[in-house]
Amino acid sequence: MEKDLVYKLGLSFLKKVDANLVRLMASKDISPEEFFNLSGKDLISKLGIKPDHSFDKLAREEALAQARNELSKVSQHNITPLFLLDNNYPERLTEIEDAPIVLYKLGEADLDAEEVCAVVGTRRPSPYGIDSCGKIIEDIAGYFDSALIVSGLAYGIDATAHKKALACNLPTVAVVAHGLNMIYPATHRNLAKEIIRKGGAIISEYPFGVSPYRQHFLARNRIVAALSDVTLVIESAIKGGAMSTANFAFSYSREVMALPGKINDELSGGCNLLIRKQKATLLSCAADIIEATGWTPLNIKVSPQQRNLFPELDGEIKKIYEILKFSDQPLTVDKVCYQSGLNAAKVLSLLGELEFDGIIIRHPGNRYSIS
Repeated sequence: MEKDLVYKLGLSFLKKVDANLVRLMASKDISPEEFFNLSGKDLISKLGIKPDHSFDKLAREEALAQARNELSKVSQHNITPLFLLDNNYPERLTEIEDAPIVLYKLGEADLDAEEVCAVVGTRRPSPYGIDSCGKIIEDIAGYFDSALIVSGLAYGIDATAHKKALACNLPTVAVVAHGLNMIYPATHRNLAKEIIRKGGAIISEYPFGVSPYRQHFLARNRIVAALSDVTLVIESAIKGGAMSTANFAFSYSREVMALPGKINDELSGGCNLLIRKQKATLLSCAADIIEATGWTPLNIKVSPQQRNLFPELDGEIKKIYEILKFSDQPLTVDKVCYQSGLNAAKVLSLLGELEFDGIIIRHPGNRYSIS
């Protein structure tokens, strides 16, 4: 098992090997071990590639030496290497052409969770951005108690997203741009520890000891986008890492959603541009995410006709509205109480307000539905 893993790690240390070549190897029934043991000529012939892609024997031996050293280090630190073609590699990530050959994981998070949401944004958010980020994640937690929140552990919106997910008991994953021997920024070490302690994970495509270079952050963004069903851009200028992540997500045909802002607000310039260019849909609450993704909340089947925008409601009354919105039949007061966690008096009061405003209708037997 360890020998097999050394060969798999070895592939990631060869510059001429990428995800497409690994997939080609699999299609030609060439194992990682065979890749390293065939002569260069036989390897080229069996792969059916041009001679200018030859793999020098010395280079392959050096890659294996690096792999043995890497395996020794990650084993000491409880880091799990995930190989592209193995069953434990995140399924969503396999769908992109430029997937990392090896992904290093520290922590127990399920990277194949049913609902995975990336949350990205500026490192210098406004109170509006911070407040909106927190409310949206709290909103998500109200409908999906095991949704996975993915971000990059950076200052600002990233850290806000991780912290709010932890506060809402949602698992969260930080994708970093360096080896897992360190945490950058260093001030987020305790946050990283808390992420792992509460069932999340820190992941990276970079081996032990690799520093956080600028180009690594841009490459990291594609993993944030590819791991997720939907990428939420909370606040971003027209140029920034969050825009990079959004563009990756758009290119992967994943959902992109952006929090709108004032037209003259620099921090909302990127979000507004994404919406204007139709690369992102407007984000205001979890209802918009459900509409865009088709996720089913509260174990209720949602028909396409029901996935239209919610009226402008807040707090408990919005919760009541959404419960009725996602039901395919009128609900009794008791059922609304059960699903909302509110007492009967409160539910009746809120139902009365919604009925008075013409948003819901009452049926015989005190059953309620959207009008």
